[in-house]
Amino acid sequence: MRISYSGLDSYKNCPLKYRFQYIDRIREPKSREQVFGTIVHSVLRYIHTPGPVQPSLDAALNQFSQIWNSDLYDDEIAERTAFSQGVKIISDYYAKNDPNEFTIVDLESRFAIEIGDDATGRHIIAGTIDRIDATPDGFEIIDYKTARKMPSQEKVDNDLQLSIYLRAFLARYPKETEHLDRITVSLYYLRHGVKLSSTRTREQLDNLDAQFLEVISHIEAAEFEPTLTALCDYCGFQRLCPFFKHKFLEEKTIEDDDAQTAIEEVLILRDKMKSDKSHFAELQEKLLSYMDEKQVDRVFGSSGIVGKSVRRTWKYDENTLKEILEPLDKWDEIRKINGTALKGILPVLPVSARQAIDAAKVPDKESVSLTIKKTRDLDELDETVVVEK
Repeated sequence: MRISYSGLDSYKNCPLKYRFQYIDRIREPKSREQVFGTIVHSVLRYIHTPGPVQPSLDAALNQFSQIWNSDLYDDEIAERTAFSQGVKIISDYYAKNDPNEFTIVDLESRFAIEIGDDATGRHIIAGTIDRIDATPDGFEIIDYKTARKMPSQEKVDNDLQLSIYLRAFLARYPKETEHLDRITVSLYYLRHGVKLSSTRTREQLDNLDAQFLEVISHIEAAEFEPTLTALCDYCGFQRLCPFFKHKFLEEKTIEDDDAQTAIEEVLILRDKMKSDKSHFAELQEKLLSYMDEKQVDRVFGSSGIVGKSVRRTWKYDENTLKEILEPLDKWDEIRKINGTALKGILPVLPVSARQAIDAAKVPDKESVSLTIKKTRDLDELDETVVVEK
């Protein structure tokens, strides 16, 4: 299987979105933020492309103006704001970096490295490194970011993407494996003008395979359940997602109108449910029945969203677990056969054992609850009613 870090990240955020992107090959319109990042990356490549004379700030800003895409913006003020941000990023970059002082080894370097073995299966990780520099001490691998938020140093020290890039670099220059302490990996946050740098150990690079192989095993098992996160608001696949099915219903019926009224009432009553708990519960039951009938997990009103959340607990076959864990000397560590007891030992088990344990669990109890989110404040309410099944 061939996978990129972007694919891995997409699957971890939402397996269903991964399927739409990489299995079904459905094109997702790029967001303004994505196009903005692509334009800024292009200008930085222009700045650092080796030549007799490196481009001046004026030349870089002119390049930015030429490739700017006004069609993305319906609002003139929004476009002006974004364009000004781009100009500021490039100007600040020149203020802190002299292009003539860097020794560029490669720009937008494509790679494809192999992970796994005959037992786990052999797979390819592919991608592109923004920039590789030679430094007085060794090398620096740099990835540009146009995100508005910066991570902590701890996250950078454990960033999987940087580990992949370093593995790809070492595949290209294997002798540098003996000098890991001289190779820096960096995330350059352009909006902030801050470069966060780190190094990697041999152990971190060795653990990279396991993280990819675990995700690959889920993909090969066709596990593509949707995941509801804050990123859903920016997803281009809402029309195909079961969480947003109700939002895009084209044909309205009397039942739909009745449900729409119920949605609006629920959203209003959220702010004063203590005054009429009985009525609120009736509306919730009505919406659960409506969702079951329409086979949707979320219903949309003009002022908010009501969603259904299913929570399951699992139980394990004791004999099966004993067969798996006794050869690993882990059976005595479990006093009670449930998910909580197993959680403490799962990280140290081989992948095959974790997969066998996962296959040994069966559903125990299921509860259904409603979550409520008003469009106005985007606050989401936790469980409001639970129906045991």
